[in-house]
Amino acid sequence: MDEIKEELNVTQQAEECPTVIKVDHLTMKFNLDQEKVDNLKEFFIRKLKGTIKHNQFVALNDVSFEVKKGERLAILGFNGAGKSTLLKAIVGVYKPTEGEIYKSGVIAPLLELGAGFEPNYSGRENIYLYGSILGYSREYIAEKVDEIIEFSELGHFIEVPVKNYSSGMRARLGFSIATAVDPDILILDEVLSVGDAKFKKKSLAKVRSMFDKGVTVLFVSHNIDQVKEICNKAILLEHGTIIAAGDAEKVAAIYEEKTTKPKSKKAKAVVVPLTDKEKKEEKKAVADAEAAYERIKHYEDEVVVKMSETDEAERRYDIYLNMKSAYMSEKLSKDDFIKEVDHLLEMDLQSETSSYETPHVNKLEERLKKIEK
Repeated sequence: MDEIKEELNVTQQAEECPTVIKVDHLTMKFNLDQEKVDNLKEFFIRKLKGTIKHNQFVALNDVSFEVKKGERLAILGFNGAGKSTLLKAIVGVYKPTEGEIYKSGVIAPLLELGAGFEPNYSGRENIYLYGSILGYSREYIAEKVDEIIEFSELGHFIEVPVKNYSSGMRARLGFSIATAVDPDILILDEVLSVGDAKFKKKSLAKVRSMFDKGVTVLFVSHNIDQVKEICNKAILLEHGTIIAAGDAEKVAAIYEEKTTKPKSKKAKAVVVPLTDKEKKEEKKAVADAEAAYERIKHYEDEVVVKMSETDEAERRYDIYLNMKSAYMSEKLSKDDFIKEVDHLLEMDLQSETSSYETPHVNKLEERLKKIEK
């Protein structure tokens, strides 16, 4: 009888506290280029030559956990452990390489505060812009705008362009906008250190008021005292893998123990080389691009010489590069590409009927030097 009662209690608790976030075997991989490429043209040239090489960096490796409604989960780990990547994947900034993420309810992400501001707009204008990025309607922001301005403590600076704000002022405005909603899930990434001591206290009180409403929290911080005060659950990440999970006090203790130990020189992030299949695909892509280039190489040299003899040669060459890019990416056939270039050579760029509006860029001289060699 006791066992039946216990089972019923567990079932009832599960119904009362449904899962609002479920991360199921999440893996996040990013390409690490071995060479620095500053622009698209340089990338294209190196791609043709086959000199672009990269490995895959595994930021998160088979991560799984669940968060129940009303839980406050701390995500701990050293810099580079994958904490912010995990939050961005949950919010939807990153698409999982592998695995799934399930979530329900309104999410208020306090990640990179002020990252979506337009510097030439005033603080007031950015309230509407940033609010729309967070998914708030214009009507909702209009109702909250005075409250947001008051909380941010920006005063008359709210009418000043954001480009004149200090980083602290931008963060305070971003925090004020993001917390103007009543979310089901609150995601915090080191944002309780915003502003001066007075504003930190104020922002912490704001977040706590959300806790009282039963909001679910995901919290990333290196401040263990804040973690213990705010959270009841925690996970500890190391090189993208969960190495501890459970009660916040216990996981925080493991984290603190690791901070007192010297880091192992052998500890390295997981780097996975390209698979044989990926290598073949990359090799084929390079071969296809080289073949496409060979088909127009001699024609290109002839065209560039013709361009050098026309008015606004540099501008024509810049337009030509866009056409070439379309041809190389198979958006234009060879015949269509040649027709487009011939049309460009004949076109009066000063004419009102001209369809070319590409900005003037001087790249012809560099190309001519290559032909002379």
